[in-house]
Amino acid sequence: MQVKIEHAVDRRPSARPGPRRQGAVLVGFLAVSHAVAYLASQVIISNAGGWYAAADKAPWTPPGWAFGSVWMMLYTTMAVAAWLVWRQRSGRGAGVKSAPDAGQHTGAMTVYGILLLLNVAWAPLFFGMYPMIGTAALWLALLVIVAHAVAASATTVLFSVASRAAGLLMLPYVSWIVFSCSLNVYAAANN
Repeated sequence: MQVKIEHAVDRRPSARPGPRRQGAVLVGFLAVSHAVAYLASQVIISNAGGWYAAADKAPWTPPGWAFGSVWMMLYTTMAVAAWLVWRQRSGRGAGVKSAPDAGQHTGAMTVYGILLLLNVAWAPLFFGMYPMIGTAALWLALLVIVAHAVAASATTVLFSVASRAAGLLMLPYVSWIVFSCSLNVYAAANN
């Protein structure tokens, strides 16, 4: 009697998406991140020469040109961090991940989405609403930027669970948001 032994063959698609798909998704993350930057910058640009130019600013406020440079770098690193988390989820073990792992990645991306929404919400409050409601706008903007700092910190922690590099890429963003909170507090207290 002859016994036939068959080996199980994994017939799932390859574990990691191909380079074209990875590149396309990276471009997508970059596009979304920089679209948020563009939307926020429109309100800032239209008000930076108005009330803000004459406002009492914190002595540690960087020159105006520095903000654009820093934000471009931060939006880029945020997008790369989100892409790294997506790669982890879509990469090795895709389709095999346990439900908690899948939930962690979904949670990380959800908090990242909230972070982007808070990011785009701050500028209209701080820059756009000040001419209409005065200092109250700056205090409302402070509430938003504090929530933004919490969301950025949570995103950093959740991203670091999926990818250490993604978590590290988010640290400059968290630092800048906390710094921006200090500028917002000063502006609210002194204008």
